[in-house]
Amino acid sequence: MNIRMITAAGLLLALAGCSTTTTTTKTAVIPLLAKNPVQDRWEGKSAGRFFAAYGPPLSDRDESGNRVYTWRGGYKNLTIKTKDGKTTGKRSLSCKADIVTNQSYEIRSIRILGDQPGVSGPSYCAELLAPSEKVEKAEKADSAD
Repeated sequence: MNIRMITAAGLLLALAGCSTTTTTTKTAVIPLLAKNPVQDRWEGKSAGRFFAAYGPPLSDRDESGNRVYTWRGGYKNLTIKTKDGKTTGKRSLSCKADIVTNQSYEIRSIRILGDQPGVSGPSYCAELLAPSEKVEKAEKADSAD
């Protein structure tokens, strides 16, 4: 009888340590909502404008009344150097995405399928497809010259 009581108490303590709690504060929910700068930049714009800027899609298909274009581009080769300027290797970058359009050929969403760390941040696709305002202004100034 004594062994059974000790075993039961031990199991109850072990199970009590395994319980989880749910936090409903804003700080716990916000990290779950990943920000997509590429979608923010292109949602509602013409897919023709996107493909003119970054190249044609690889394929397309119908999906629930929308057209989904699979696109890959932004090919770039980087030479990796150490802080003292020595070359340590090369790295190839590219981006792959599904671009969902409505019947009016407007972009409804962009799902990134293949991404890599970028030159100056964690996402090469974001650097390529949703550059910061400083980069966009510099590109516009270069094209005006």
